[in-house]
Amino acid sequence: MRNPLRNLLYFSRTERRGILVLCGLIVLAIGGQIAYHCCYLRPGRPSPADLALQDSLLREYDTFVASLQRYETSGSKGHPQQRRTPRTPPALTPFPFDPNTADSADFRRMGLPGWMARNIVRYRQKGGRFRRPHDFRKIYGLTDEQYATLAPYIRIAATPEDNRKADAPPTLWRQAETDSTRRTVKYPAGTVVDLNRADTAELKRIPGIGSGIARLIVGYRQRLGGFHHIGQLEEIHLDSRQLSPWFRIDTTAIRRIPLNRAGIERLRLHPYLNFYQARAIVEWRRKHGRLRNLKPLALYDEFTADDLRRLQPYVCFD
Repeated sequence: MRNPLRNLLYFSRTERRGILVLCGLIVLAIGGQIAYHCCYLRPGRPSPADLALQDSLLREYDTFVASLQRYETSGSKGHPQQRRTPRTPPALTPFPFDPNTADSADFRRMGLPGWMARNIVRYRQKGGRFRRPHDFRKIYGLTDEQYATLAPYIRIAATPEDNRKADAPPTLWRQAETDSTRRTVKYPAGTVVDLNRADTAELKRIPGIGSGIARLIVGYRQRLGGFHHIGQLEEIHLDSRQLSPWFRIDTTAIRRIPLNRAGIERLRLHPYLNFYQARAIVEWRRKHGRLRNLKPLALYDEFTADDLRRLQPYVCFD
């Protein structure tokens, strides 16, 4: 019986030579690769690409060092950012002006910054008045040098009241003021006045309240929109315990702010809101629509629980 594997494993002479040549080539390829890695690419030796990258970085470093040397030899030291000279305020170009009537454009033409011009106008809008040139020095941010430059150009016009006092002898207008004070008859004990509706004349009839305190109460009531409780007098440094027997409060007279319609400028005028809180309210309306209560504002860091509690009686959501 013939072996079937004999023909399967039989190779001719030519085939045997080809197989030997192929095996030799395989051995040479494997041996060459091993020799390359073992001899040429030894551990710790960079590849040609790494060497080229290192050469490029060295050239950039040499260029940087050369530029620093040229910079130091020119007499400058430090980083350009650090050599920047401090910004000095622009030189003022003063001209005669009345701080009680000049507008923001006049202050800008003199060289005052825009924020300072707005502070002056806002001070006047709140009832402030410059009665003497030295009062202008109280403006926040005005330096002594700037005031010294502007002081010779300040011209404060006299009001009709000032003119009357200047024309009359001092003894006469002092006597007139004394007489008017004497004519103010004080209320008897047990009289109760509505704090949200009384004018200055009525407030002056309460014992312990004069013209200055009466104007202070009315001015703060105007800014506030009305008093919600008697303790708010403490916010203008008045003794609420001493005055509480004379007052009642009608909360229906409080003017409320339409929180869904008022802009930032309107909101920030209220004593219980600052600029950042007003901006947070407008930002919420822009992102989420109308406010229905004050609870969403508690998500902002600008508001505390006390802020929202104080603000509640003075807002509406129409």
